[in-house]
Amino acid sequence: MSESAVAAALAAYDRKALTMCCVGSHSALDVALGARACGLRNLIVTAHKRDRTYSEFFAQRDHPARGCVDETLPLRSFADILDDDVQRRLLAENVIFVPNRSFEVYLHERYSYDEIERGMRVPIFGNRRLLRAEERDEGENQYALLERATIRHPRTFADPREIDCPVMVKAAHAVVGFERAFFLCDSAQEYRRQADRMIAAGMLTEDGLQAARIEEFALGPSVNLNFFYSPLLHELELLGTDTRRQTNLDGLRALPPGQLSWASGIPVRMEEAGHIATTLVESMLEKAFELGERFVAAAHAASPPGVIGPFALQSVIVAGPPKEFVVYDVSLRIPGSPGTRYTPYSAYRWGRDVSVGERIAIEVVMARDSNRLEAILT
Repeated sequence: MSESAVAAALAAYDRKALTMCCVGSHSALDVALGARACGLRNLIVTAHKRDRTYSEFFAQRDHPARGCVDETLPLRSFADILDDDVQRRLLAENVIFVPNRSFEVYLHERYSYDEIERGMRVPIFGNRRLLRAEERDEGENQYALLERATIRHPRTFADPREIDCPVMVKAAHAVVGFERAFFLCDSAQEYRRQADRMIAAGMLTEDGLQAARIEEFALGPSVNLNFFYSPLLHELELLGTDTRRQTNLDGLRALPPGQLSWASGIPVRMEEAGHIATTLVESMLEKAFELGERFVAAAHAASPPGVIGPFALQSVIVAGPPKEFVVYDVSLRIPGSPGTRYTPYSAYRWGRDVSVGERIAIEVVMARDSNRLEAILT
């Protein structure tokens, strides 16, 4: 969407009735509550059999006041959001759309990223051209951005015969295309053994294996650095830090040592189940901000206007001295964890806990009130 198209859409908007909107998955409730905290309306786009969380369990009601979702827009599938009638409805609702990972993966099952960027006529909070960088088969992807930013990330292996250290193999899941099938190994022989086991379990295909990414497995605690870059303030914020809960990895970790032998044949599953808050030692904070600043500069050079709003550098802290971040994944939109507010970093900055959804809404209100909405929308 060009700057002129964004300006044209905003020219028809009632700026006193802006509506925050996202698809009903991932972090939609965080967006809804954040909008309400800042006096904005919210609208959640739902899909068939995935609506009750928003239309019922957390719907806004009175007497007594409760819930956070103002309105839902039910569709047969999330990808229908690009239909002309839906786009007209969203424009009529003065929508500012907040993309999350579910928006990307469900629409990308039907459309190319070019089609998504062109077909979404609603102004998007953030840089819509950066969403595709999360896909590993895109040319200017997250790894290219990390290279440009000179941020350490796991080294990769083009051929399993090159494996000379513990590695993680990341392939497309055989059944759920937007999920990944992971396995660990430390040699070409173990690579083949683990791959055959996952193929037999129906989690992986040979074609998926051929397209897999093989990367060094960094040993250390994982931490997601959830940042927010404000084009209005020209400042980088650390909103919070968290780590993942994943099936069935967390279950295997919880097994008593005496029972590990019988679990050795169970393929590890690393599907997202949730997140938990974690914190950093203060000596690592400056290093974290330096990574964020370098990434913001690299993204701006690669795809102006660069990062707008939330992004996350998903990392492992490897042993030193000195301890160091290794970034293994990048999120270029609102993160999946609403629990980042329960780490202290937003309160250190704003004097109280601020969720990512509320921080987005704060930026929208600041831009609206200073007549600078075009600076945060694409």
